[in-house]
Amino acid sequence: MTLFLQTTLNGLMLGGIYALAAVGFSLIFGVIGIVNLTHGVFVIAGAYLALLFYTELGLDPLLSMLPVGALLFAVGWVYQRTIIDWAISRASVEASLVVTFGMAMILRNLLQLWFGPDVQTITPFYSFFSISLGPFRVDMVRLVALGSSMVLLLGLTLLLARTHFGRAMRAVAQQPLAAALSGLNVKRIHAMTFGVSAALAGASGAIIGIVQPFSAASEVAWTLNAFMVVVLGGVGSPAGALVGGLLLGLINSYTAQYFGPALTQAAMFLVLVLMLLLRPTGLLGNPYGESR
Repeated sequence: MTLFLQTTLNGLMLGGIYALAAVGFSLIFGVIGIVNLTHGVFVIAGAYLALLFYTELGLDPLLSMLPVGALLFAVGWVYQRTIIDWAISRASVEASLVVTFGMAMILRNLLQLWFGPDVQTITPFYSFFSISLGPFRVDMVRLVALGSSMVLLLGLTLLLARTHFGRAMRAVAQQPLAAALSGLNVKRIHAMTFGVSAALAGASGAIIGIVQPFSAASEVAWTLNAFMVVVLGGVGSPAGALVGGLLLGLINSYTAQYFGPALTQAAMFLVLVLMLLLRPTGLLGNPYGESR
């Protein structure tokens, strides 16, 4: 029983990181309606930037989330206003799938050129600490990562619920034509949404860098993880990303513990297929689906 509870605890902590890494992907899909296949690149770019700040300036990865998020917000804003917007306006929303796929390959190769193909990790002073909770042991980095993820998800929830930008984002997601007729700049909201998504992805990358090894090639895995989280939890809300991320983390942890680490991807894809067959809108549904 102790082993089961320890495995559950590890899965929940991992799931919080999955949720943060996927919430930006969920926002873009819910608000703009595109599948951003460069999402994993933003996650890994955040990890590399946090590593750079740590090695060159001695800045703790958790503190580097602010400059990393700011830098990637600007990159995401420019990326949407140029490449993504051109693809949508000159072709179709579906064309953005091909464009983001091509950009993901280009950016992954650029990351490999700049930082090398070797696997990297960030090791702050608390990387080797752990705490005891009764019979359970928790790695300090996983606990700190979970807490940081929850804080950022809560901040995003408040942004969407309590600010003018959040209300404008929901309006554009539900009825873009009506929002434009009401005076909202739809293209500006789309660019801001992309920027927020990239900033959250970069912040999650800074957290991932202290929990797991990473390389440029691992961007594919994080894009797939984000897609699975959205399918499991639902589109467009932090709550859906949190539920999907926690569920994915539990699946990963249980499979690795009881069946072997080699089968974790197979188990996650099996659950993904079952969810698409039984409940394609995810556990919490699509809050924007009724208005599209």
